[in-house]
Amino acid sequence: MSTLGLKEESLAQGSSWSMREPSYAGSRRTPMVQRWFDSFRRDPNARITPTPVITSFDDRDRHDEDGMSGPNDLAPHDPRSRHYFDMHAANLSTANTLLARELKGRHLQMIAIGGSIGTGLFVASGKSLNYGGPASLLIAYGFIGIMLYCTVQALGELAVTFPIAGSFSAYSTRFLDPAWGFAMGWNYALQWMIVLPLEIVAASITVGYWNSQINRAVFVSIFLFTIVIINLFGVKGYGEAEFVFAIVKITAVIGFILLGVVINIGGFPNDGYIGGKYWHNPGAFHNGFKGLCSVLVTAAFAFAGTELVGLAAAETVNPRKSLPTAIKQVFWRITLFYIVALTLVGLLVPYNHPKLLGAKNMADASASPFVIAIESAGIDVLPGVMNSVILVAVISVGNSAVFGSSRTLAALADQRQAPRILGYVDRRGRPLVAIVVASLVGLLGYLGDLDQQSDVLNWLLAVSGLSSIFTWGSICMAHIRFRRAWAAKHHSLNELAFRSQAGVAGSWVGLSFNVLVLIAQFWTAAWPIAPPAALTAGSEYQMAVPTAVQNFFLQYLAVPIVATFYFSYKLWFRTSIIRTKDIDIDTGRRDFNLPILIAHENDEQKSWPLWKKIYRFLC
Repeated sequence: MSTLGLKEESLAQGSSWSMREPSYAGSRRTPMVQRWFDSFRRDPNARITPTPVITSFDDRDRHDEDGMSGPNDLAPHDPRSRHYFDMHAANLSTANTLLARELKGRHLQMIAIGGSIGTGLFVASGKSLNYGGPASLLIAYGFIGIMLYCTVQALGELAVTFPIAGSFSAYSTRFLDPAWGFAMGWNYALQWMIVLPLEIVAASITVGYWNSQINRAVFVSIFLFTIVIINLFGVKGYGEAEFVFAIVKITAVIGFILLGVVINIGGFPNDGYIGGKYWHNPGAFHNGFKGLCSVLVTAAFAFAGTELVGLAAAETVNPRKSLPTAIKQVFWRITLFYIVALTLVGLLVPYNHPKLLGAKNMADASASPFVIAIESAGIDVLPGVMNSVILVAVISVGNSAVFGSSRTLAALADQRQAPRILGYVDRRGRPLVAIVVASLVGLLGYLGDLDQQSDVLNWLLAVSGLSSIFTWGSICMAHIRFRRAWAAKHHSLNELAFRSQAGVAGSWVGLSFNVLVLIAQFWTAAWPIAPPAALTAGSEYQMAVPTAVQNFFLQYLAVPIVATFYFSYKLWFRTSIIRTKDIDIDTGRRDFNLPILIAHENDEQKSWPLWKKIYRFLC
């Protein structure tokens, strides 16, 4: 690596690692077991965000004694003094993260490419196919793909400029409204905490493909233990595990695409060439425009996890070098892994296939259109292989669930927006208590053994179903406000280490698309599509149909949850929308010696051939 690259990497690591190292280095002379136990202790110099946010007059008194009083202090008689949010202290606390910076470029690229490939693609796409037909499936996933491309580009610009703890909630607090930041932080933490038991149950159901007689609680225990152990290895353990999981998932999707082309040309055992006949019979669309709208949220669920790249920025060795490449990989994932794979699924599986109708819940891998397509081709071994890949995928998403929720909880804790104990960080830079709390929610996976398993899973999904829409919309809004404040303070776009390829216009597109999804979901929740006759009577797939009220809350429960968080916090702390002139664009910003670095990169790029310039622009 060049001297310039070494300097940039050392700058990216920052002072937080050097502050932790001395307190841990002294233990190297002690026995290995003792060092292992010591690693779980708190480093007295380390917190995920070392300067706590001041939220009461008593706290300000204590800080005044240390000479830390500031211009935002309130008099004791001020009615807000007992419930006060100090924006400057919040920005300082999230900017000084002491989490271990150990993620490298290859980790981020695999998180970006394979981070969200799980039940949403492999299993839930079957429900989407059944509700909307193959054309609606492609339109909806393409729609969400465009929205995510714009959103992730905006996130990349923010995350490279501000690689801070808490990421999305911190951006919402800084650029929008502290109450909205609180709501988004808890919304995101709850989303992933709920996804964990959902994915664990999905994994236990998938194992039933080989042996349905074994108690699922056994596999829930195995999968939960595996996920916890991976996360206890710290962020590097998470990164290495996701690297391996992503390679497995990517290989499987590419393999399915190649196999799907062969099957489509060669046909099923009792049929000849398939081509596009299922687009004609039973048809390309199902349930009309409402069928298309019903697919949108399922498609959004499939893309959940894309934004984890931004959350990992605070734990990346060199965010300026690694993040832009990872962000650009989203384009290829959308194009190759979703659009191409789902095009083949729509060609190989009709939307009225009996097994699609028999899906008991979103986690039922027996209704995976990928497995159905391979089984219909009469291939004996590969359905088991595909179920193994689905098993890896759900464990991977469960692993990401603990990572995402624990980091968000820890950042909320040190902003005084969650119990302070959740901000405990051990000597290896792990938010240990937050990891334990997030893992304990995984115990809900044992509810998968209940007779009402489908109801439990559906209500768990209801809590997290729309959460990603709020997160993505908030990222777009934060980017729009950031660019406005950046221009108002006379900064040039050339000063940004990474610029969104979609720009502010892309953020407006992403925000508009998110709003449209919420409207579409409200319509389909209030006036749902009638279930197929096979689900209501006279069929082996018969199952209970929720009432109109139950269906509405199953589809729209996240909205009242977010509203409750937002308005309760706003009334308690009396926060207001941050004015453009008051937005802080300096605290925690990384400039990375841009003039020198850009000049060096420009000189290097002059010698590149045209193909490499195009490749580096896209990837």
